Amino acid sequence: MRAALCQIDVTDDPAANLANVRAALAEAEGADLAVFPEATLIRFGNSLKPVAEPLDGPFVTALRAEAAAHGTAIVAGTFEPSGDGRVHNTVVAIDATGALVGSYRKIHLFDAFAYKESKNVAAGDEPVVVELAGARIGLITCYDVRFPELARALVDRGAQMLVITAAWAQGPFKEEHWTTLVRARAIENTLWTLAVDRAPDLTDPPRGARTGVGRSLAVDPMGTVTADLGPFPAVRTVPVDLSLTTRVRAVLPSLDHRRL
Repeated sequence: MRAALCQIDVTDDPAANLANVRAALAEAEGADLAVFPEATLIRFGNSLKPVAEPLDGPFVTALRAEAAAHGTAIVAGTFEPSGDGRVHNTVVAIDATGALVGSYRKIHLFDAFAYKESKNVAAGDEPVVVELAGARIGLITCYDVRFPELARALVDRGAQMLVITAAWAQGPFKEEHWTTLVRARAIENTLWTLAVDRAPDLTDPPRGARTGVGRSLAVDPMGTVTADLGPFPAVRTVPVDLSLTTRVRAVLPSLDHRRL
């Protein structure tokens, strides 16, 4: 598999964000899978309810058209109405034909570091594994990565790879937490983990909420970081050899050694 880590800038304008998606897909031409950040529709710091769309709305419909045009599967974050006056923080999975093959509503909400995501976002309640780009992919969103039981539940549902989308909040030790947790999820489950964060806003003062540290990562089943995109907007296509999982698990069968 050739997977593109698309660490784009996410702005206040959904149309501009869609233009950034299109530019990233053009740069990643030939990739089997392109992963975009959490909240690709619009950055945090905006009122989310007025811009939230159902999954057959214009934003996801446009993503589906782009996937089909490029022959590239897409994972990207959006917001959809929740029915209780809030929104769901949702990740969509679109295959290379443009079909919407699954969606995941973020389970663990970021009520930490003086932020309260649950004020505006309703939690999901179901782990999701999708068939995409020739692999079974478990979906994780941002704060979810702090909960190893979710990653393990995805593996137990047959995930061959984890894909993490994020708009990771900036703050003390936050970048350190991000890179450590992403590698930990790969190491403890001995499988490929692709983690794509929003490119940070480096203006001072920032244009909005201090979200995004960059540092999008590709981590192999042994915990080796094969790509680290640093702090600026970037697109990088990396090879993902799924057969490596079998080789690593032959010498490190930790999943088989679990005592439930």
